[in-house]
Amino acid sequence: MNRELGLRILSQIMDWEDDESREEFRWLSFMSTYKYDDYREYLAGARFIESLATWLQQFEPADRAIAYSYIKENLIYFSSPEIQRLVEKFSPEIFYRDLQELVSVKLGIPKYMVWSSAKSLKEFRWQARKALFMGLSDGARIDAFRRANAGVISNEQVAITTEINSEKWQSLLRDLEKDLNKINSSQGSGERFSNVYLIDDFTASGTSLIREEPLNSGEFKGKLFKFKKSLESMAGDSPLEENVRVTVHHYIGTEQAKNTIAERYMKAKFSLEEIGVSDVTFTFGIILPSKIKLGRASTHPFMTLCEKYYDPSLHLDEHFAKSGCPDAKYGYAECGLPVILEHNTPNNSLPLLWAETSGENATHAIRPLFRRRQRHTEFNS
Repeated sequence: MNRELGLRILSQIMDWEDDESREEFRWLSFMSTYKYDDYREYLAGARFIESLATWLQQFEPADRAIAYSYIKENLIYFSSPEIQRLVEKFSPEIFYRDLQELVSVKLGIPKYMVWSSAKSLKEFRWQARKALFMGLSDGARIDAFRRANAGVISNEQVAITTEINSEKWQSLLRDLEKDLNKINSSQGSGERFSNVYLIDDFTASGTSLIREEPLNSGEFKGKLFKFKKSLESMAGDSPLEENVRVTVHHYIGTEQAKNTIAERYMKAKFSLEEIGVSDVTFTFGIILPSKIKLGRASTHPFMTLCEKYYDPSLHLDEHFAKSGCPDAKYGYAECGLPVILEHNTPNNSLPLLWAETSGENATHAIRPLFRRRQRHTEFNS
């Protein structure tokens, strides 16, 4: 379907007058070109305007204006360039700041003097090489991170995952020793990593990073504990310094995730201390405020559509069931987000934006505006 035809159909669906159509067409044409057509999960031959027309048709005529208004005024879409900017600003805002503090303390000089002498610059390079960067998922954009830090960070101090074995740890340590010897001859022997950065793209609920299963059992799981398991493969010969600093950085997070992670970390802290990790910091490139969230207590008209057009089959998914919520009307852990990432839509976002159901048992068959690629699916389905 070409854009002109899509816009005409959309005008008929929304029952717009000519003046209103021209005004909305300008906005739709600009936003689809500038942002929304970039979405990776669109099928061939269909982009935002066509998908919007199909999506709006599932609602009764009286509800379509509410749905359209919510998309126009509330949708938060992170495009490829925007996520790239979040990747690029990690080093100057987080990593370099940490290095500046380390060198300042080590040499006993003010932070602003770190780049003022050959001695302090050498120490800066030394501390920079003793940092290790690891991806918590494929969303960490490690390839983009490497390119953004070429000449500052070595490829040998970056790992695409935390789940590595003892052989890989030994390889990382050998490369560390070799590079440190180049900075300060014969001084790199026996050195370990002093800073570890665990990087991911997005967290909405915080549950994927730290969770206790079963509840109140003292047994913790999640991405942070996969890192712990990886360290345990070294059988006591830790690749990290005794006072290692671990920073978990998400390019995008929510206030809900920030608070949940802080609360769960305090409960799980003792488990990490068993492997010598006692200093964990959580940072974010951007934090989305709670006011964007749509939930059961919301007064926004779109909330009534989330209730009215919900398909209960969504809650049959075992991962939604683990959230402990009565249903999936507002996404995983009831985050209720209007958020779309250019490569996929989080299941924490409102299902009415991304879900696709068959409408069995006389329920509503949800049509997606931004089709989500499910990471966890039943093989038979």
